[in-house]
Amino acid sequence: MPRGNDLIGDLKEEVVGMAKQGARHPSTKPVLTAAAVGAVAGLVLPVVSLPLGAVVGAGFMLYKRVRP
Repeated sequence: MPRGNDLIGDLKEEVVGMAKQGARHPSTKPVLTAAAVGAVAGLVLPVVSLPLGAVVGAGFMLYKRVRP
């Protein structure tokens, strides 16, 4: 996992790694799982939609993978 001081650069590096390696990348499964959990939360919560929940869930997990 990236450990630099540049958050945007680290996130870009992680996303590019996930795109190149697919399911073999160690961050892919946790990020997709968090997206699914966020989507379910989007269905349950009245203010949040399914796509917004998925994006927020994936974004949160991606951030936690880069900055634990």
